Amino acid sequence: MSGALRLLRHDRALTAVSVLLDVAFHAGRGGQVVGGAEVAERLGAARRGIEPVFQALSRAGLLDSVRGPRGGYRLGRRARDIRLSEVVAAVADGAEPPDPAGGFDGPLHGKVVAPLWADLDAALRERLEALTLDDLLKRAATAGLTRPATEPVNFAI
Repeated sequence: MSGALRLLRHDRALTAVSVLLDVAFHAGRGGQVVGGAEVAERLGAARRGIEPVFQALSRAGLLDSVRGPRGGYRLGRRARDIRLSEVVAAVADGAEPPDPAGGFDGPLHGKVVAPLWADLDAALRERLEALTLDDLLKRAATAGLTRPATEPVNFAI
């Protein structure tokens, strides 16, 4: 994973994980798709604000984008094959590299705080590498969340 992951500057990474989990939860990899506006609404986010995240996830092959009036997004791969480290890396590309000193130069910071932060960052990277999107779907099920029916509603007249 790129060195651009910052422990406390996680807003874009958190958004990417939330978007991908929402798509996995509501559409999965099959023929179903979910619209970006639906995802944004469920996340309580502005569609325009998270559109760059959709684009980054699509470019990384984590989402498939389906165009047209019934278009939307679905997973680009199986949930068990998508590591959270990949999700974070997809939105971290092009981000400015972290300043290892954090902008501080005092001896306590340089010899104690900066190495601590590097250790925490390494532990976070390791944890993200170990988790998959499927693990998050299992957590959702354990939390009592039920996925919508995978079959479309059939209306007969």
